[in-house]
Amino acid sequence: MLAGVSVSWYTWLEQGRDIQPSADALVRISSVLKLDRVEFSHLFALSGREPPRAGSGEQVSDGLEILVRTINPIPAYVRNSRLDILVWNDAIADLFVDYGSLAPHERNTLRLLFLHEPYRSLIMDWEQMARGMISTFRAARAQSSEKAPFDQLIGELSDKSEDFRLWWRDTGVKGFEEGRKRLKHPTDGIIEFTYVALTPQGHPDLSLVTYIPRPAACDRRS
Repeated sequence: MLAGVSVSWYTWLEQGRDIQPSADALVRISSVLKLDRVEFSHLFALSGREPPRAGSGEQVSDGLEILVRTINPIPAYVRNSRLDILVWNDAIADLFVDYGSLAPHERNTLRLLFLHEPYRSLIMDWEQMARGMISTFRAARAQSSEKAPFDQLIGELSDKSEDFRLWWRDTGVKGFEEGRKRLKHPTDGIIEFTYVALTPQGHPDLSLVTYIPRPAACDRRS
């Protein structure tokens, strides 16, 4: 009754009959039975259906937050598919911006790239990085079941940034797993990093992003 299905239909489901349950029905049953992520995925695997992708509001687990704090002084943060920065450590705040001083809706990589001048001025090869992040954002939006949070940000950036408005018309998509970034830091000078983004198991909508100083950059700073 809580899942909105009949007793007969649910009995057929448990008996493994060929009733072809919809994804929506499986989600409702999973919710009523309080299945965890592994059980949820297993149910969909048994049904032969693809589980729905998580939305852009994933919560960061305690363990993942502890990991981000613990790997300091390696700069790191956790972001969701909309590029909202959810958790960060002191090292990355010192490198880019004090995220804690920003309102929650301002802690977004795209928004910072296009609307926050102190952040934007740090990035060498800014246009290349900005276009790449737009491509990543575009791909994430296409895969998300919840378009509204993406569209809200698209509307704001289109209104306030001519660059974003023009580049959003492109159609390219790409991931953001690994690459190089150069910064022109106000006190440390030019710094080069290798960034690596990892997806935590069971949290496909989140990425742990780390910035690892490149050896040559370390030599220049010393």
